[in-house]
Amino acid sequence: MDAGVSTLEAVLSAEHHGWRLDRALAAVLTTLSRERLKALISSGQVSVGETLSRDPALKVAAGQVYRVAIPAPTPAHNIAQDIPLVIAYEDDHLIVVDKPAGLVVHPAAGNYDGTLVNALLHHCRGTLSGIGGVERPGIVHRIDKDTSGLIVAAKTDPAHEGLAAQFRRHSVDRRYRAIVAGIPRHLNGTVDAALARSATNRQKIAIVDGDRGRHAITHWSLLTRLNRAALIECRLETGRTHQVRVHMASLGHPLLGDQTYGKNRPEHMALLTRLGFERQALHAQTLGFIHPVTNEYLTFESDIPPDMQRLFSELSV
Repeated sequence: MDAGVSTLEAVLSAEHHGWRLDRALAAVLTTLSRERLKALISSGQVSVGETLSRDPALKVAAGQVYRVAIPAPTPAHNIAQDIPLVIAYEDDHLIVVDKPAGLVVHPAAGNYDGTLVNALLHHCRGTLSGIGGVERPGIVHRIDKDTSGLIVAAKTDPAHEGLAAQFRRHSVDRRYRAIVAGIPRHLNGTVDAALARSATNRQKIAIVDGDRGRHAITHWSLLTRLNRAALIECRLETGRTHQVRVHMASLGHPLLGDQTYGKNRPEHMALLTRLGFERQALHAQTLGFIHPVTNEYLTFESDIPPDMQRLFSELSV
């Protein structure tokens, strides 16, 4: 390492002969993504002997030894904060957090600190490899501030790309528990309705015609009948903002406590007030995906948090 720059050496074997330079280096230097290597090549950080290699498409030969200079990651704009986290799983490539209700995932207007990203910057200090050249956790999906449950973040470029690809393919197993108002007439069903920002209230998401919104599908099933309410499971085929909340409200079964997409019914208002339950009754309970580096299938379960468990118990008949 020299002046904040670390250097990796890649020795190309016979199998790499004739490959593009970026592809060959990505196969040997597995902690760096191909996109990251393209950027390093183009910026003059890759050499063979005394010659710089600036063309990612350059064809390589077996036996060549490439040196890759990696500048120290640029510090993230967000600050690291010592916020307690419940870690469901962690390795060198990714981390799965059981997020409590009330914790914002990513800094934004009105929430510049005190977020999951700030907490991860502190917890993962010294282990983030610099996603896209910046020392930060890779957030590949989000859950609402007032939704509790499992969320995965990447610690390296390859993990970030691999996880993001699975979310794009909708192959990640994401199952939520929700307590809704009323009892559905059927045991299960599917809501296939596109979502977009509401034209009348930009803080809300609305169901729109397919060509005006993003494709969204929620599969739901009735788990337990409660007192004028029900515990349901929602399996997300897609993962859009507020998807479960909007789709269930469209069926006439808004989530209890959700003041944005439903109005608490009189029969539930007193109970919610007594329990001090001031969020939507939604919990990301199951998360399953293929590890982007080891190819092992991982699945995690999170217990229903105490506030939702108390609500469930009070509603049980």
